[in-house]
Amino acid sequence: MKLFFLMLAGLFAGCTINAQVDITKPDPNKKIETVKAACGQCMFGLKGGDCTLAVKMNGKIYFVEGTSIDDYGDAHAKDGFCKKVRTAQVQGRIKDNKFSATYFKLVDPPKNNLP
Repeated sequence: MKLFFLMLAGLFAGCTINAQVDITKPDPNKKIETVKAACGQCMFGLKGGDCTLAVKMNGKIYFVEGTSIDDYGDAHAKDGFCKKVRTAQVQGRIKDNKFSATYFKLVDPPKNNLP
């Protein structure tokens, strides 16, 4: 019985890992859009508890799904998303009033967050 649950947990973990989208490679068949990206709460004035990545596109601001504010260094650093509005190239779609990213790349990478 323990083996069954262990196998079931492994299968679930494998499916979850495979379901994640690689946002570092654009789809050559889709248009890449250039947007403004920052913390939705700190820089764009959206309501919410924690600092969350958001993009401004076509005059509207959307929280981002598919990548996280923490994937791009310290959000509270001098060049971080909570201190500065950045420029990004993105692909994805708006779903349930959120931007679901399939590609996300900063055009102006931070200078002080390098390892």
